[in-house]
Amino acid sequence: MIKKLATLFFLCISFIAVAQQNEITLVSWNIRDFGKTKNNEELNAIAEILRDADIVPLQEVVAGYGGAQAVAKLADILNRKGAKWDYVISDPTHSPKYVTERYAYLWKTAQIKIKNRGNLIKQIDEAVDREPFLIDFYYNRTPFTVINFHSRPFDQNPEREIKAISNYILDKLTGTVFLAGDFNMNEQEDVFNPLKKSGFIAALKNQKTTLKNLCKASGYLNYPIDNIFYSDNIQGVKTGVLDFVKSCANLEKARNLSDHLPVFIQFKFKNQ
Repeated sequence: MIKKLATLFFLCISFIAVAQQNEITLVSWNIRDFGKTKNNEELNAIAEILRDADIVPLQEVVAGYGGAQAVAKLADILNRKGAKWDYVISDPTHSPKYVTERYAYLWKTAQIKIKNRGNLIKQIDEAVDREPFLIDFYYNRTPFTVINFHSRPFDQNPEREIKAISNYILDKLTGTVFLAGDFNMNEQEDVFNPLKKSGFIAALKNQKTTLKNLCKASGYLNYPIDNIFYSDNIQGVKTGVLDFVKSCANLEKARNLSDHLPVFIQFKFKNQ
């Protein structure tokens, strides 16, 4: 079944492979308990989903050694699929007990470069359970910033965290910025208005991104909580989810990979 799913995964993202060379694909994914529950076959299936991306922010990497090991294994598998990849893993977040995680970035090195290994945004530590992980990338020497974030659950005031992150972005950052992750909130909520009024665009509009435990008459998708916000100085070419489930028959096996779908934006710089 995993092999069948891997084939479906590859087909669902085949369109990315035909993108023009000056287009970059960023895929953000909350991979549940990454480093705790994934075997080699599942890691290969994950790599099939991600192989045609250029930059991948991951959320919910477990804080212990298993998380770092899983990211390294995933990078190694991706390196055997036709392109050279690199990766960074954040320090564990400064979080309450049982909430601590790491973040990770993976990227293709042919055109995407870095000058540092990124950092947790400790300036907003008191306002968030898991500090976002920020890194500066370079494409043809053009810089852009990606912030990777996993908010607290919807019933634990994620609004406070999103407000703090938005204020940090608007007060401290300039240039091209992406805020990617699991927000546990729909992008239509008022808390995102300061970003939107400053020109940021939500890649997804009320798009469900989480998986139900069981298929129902309404399907297998649940809540619209994963997204990518991006500044308006780049051109979004295509956005969406990478639906690796495809049918109710695949739901149980798919949930072994994650209970979230990856979300993506394909973009290019307006001056290139």
